Amino acid sequence: MSTAVDPFEAFDEAQAQGIRDPYPEWAAMLAQAPVHEVDTREQFGIDEDMDLGDIELPPSVLVLSYDGVAQVLRDGATFSSKFYGESMGMVMGHSILEMDEPEHHLYRGLIQQAFTRKALERWRDDLVGPMVSSMVDSIASHGHGDLVRELTFPFPVRVIAGMMGLPEEDLEQFHRWAVELISVGWDIDVGMAASQSLRDYFASLLAPRRVTPGDDLISVLAQAELDGTRLTDEEIFAFLRLLLPAGAETTYRSSSNLLFGLLTHPDQLDAVRSDRSLVPQAIEEGLRWEPPLTGIVRMATADTSIDGYPVAEGTIIHVCMGSANRDPSRWERPEEFDIFRPALQHVSFALGPHTCLGMHLARMETTTAMETILDRLPTMRLDPTADDVHIRGNAFRSPRSLPIVCD
Repeated sequence: MSTAVDPFEAFDEAQAQGIRDPYPEWAAMLAQAPVHEVDTREQFGIDEDMDLGDIELPPSVLVLSYDGVAQVLRDGATFSSKFYGESMGMVMGHSILEMDEPEHHLYRGLIQQAFTRKALERWRDDLVGPMVSSMVDSIASHGHGDLVRELTFPFPVRVIAGMMGLPEEDLEQFHRWAVELISVGWDIDVGMAASQSLRDYFASLLAPRRVTPGDDLISVLAQAELDGTRLTDEEIFAFLRLLLPAGAETTYRSSSNLLFGLLTHPDQLDAVRSDRSLVPQAIEEGLRWEPPLTGIVRMATADTSIDGYPVAEGTIIHVCMGSANRDPSRWERPEEFDIFRPALQHVSFALGPHTCLGMHLARMETTTAMETILDRLPTMRLDPTADDVHIRGNAFRSPRSLPIVCD
């Protein structure tokens, strides 16, 4: 296998789009109005000189307020997810991401059978805990390290590989395909090739587990049944592909952002060290303050209004969860990281019918990582020699690195 191109480096550079901090612009726009009409070409990165022929692009709006974002996410009938069918569908397959009701309800019910409380506890004890401990112990043995490259980036995708029951020798190739898959937005050939490779790989695993199931995720999906319906092979492949960005990518970024928040606020890190009961609220504040994915897309199925702004049928709705999480009408000092602020629901896991299916898994993984870090790296702090450590990106946000030292 060629390793000439590091998929992490290629993906990280492309997704950041040279953007360090979009929040000031969003805040200024929100101060003017909760919803703004925006240029469709610009939103989707379509070159202004590109000839689209007879294609007429629909209008687009950007929803910035908490109330507006919550309205859109909770109303799946008026604001459809089918838009994703022509974009992400080509690389993921027909997945839960693009489904509306009633198809979405049935499909979600089948998939949820793989994410029981018992399964989460088993994954925590047998998979996540030992894996994170090994990675953190390696950092501790050196007295320094990069929490992103040595922990938060590799561990979530390896957890998913473990949940699927993949052989250890396949992990390096699987991780490469995973990163290449979610690079489809800027390298369609690489993304599509990875999609096909993953489909073929998953097919080789699914067939025997249809016959002789185990207790892994693929086996549970292969046997799942609801109201007489079972998942087809292609439906399982689509979900397994989706699980990579939905599970690994977002967990890597959210845990990295939380650690950045704590490391850059040493008083709050000390508080969490002293009182582990603060870990859950620290996790929620990290998700509110810097969600790993700042926006998703819907399409209006009828003439309607969003937070008082009229929207025509067919309009593309860009839902800015990052802005909603910092709406000053809901949170005081919303731009500040503060684990002690009163608990209010954020929208980082979405709301309504498409609330993140894996949010309990993500919280479990981050909790396990935090507890292990606090236990094994009790004196960690940002490396004082590190140059300009910061969170960056637009749609996806996280720090590129988190260099730490342990005194």
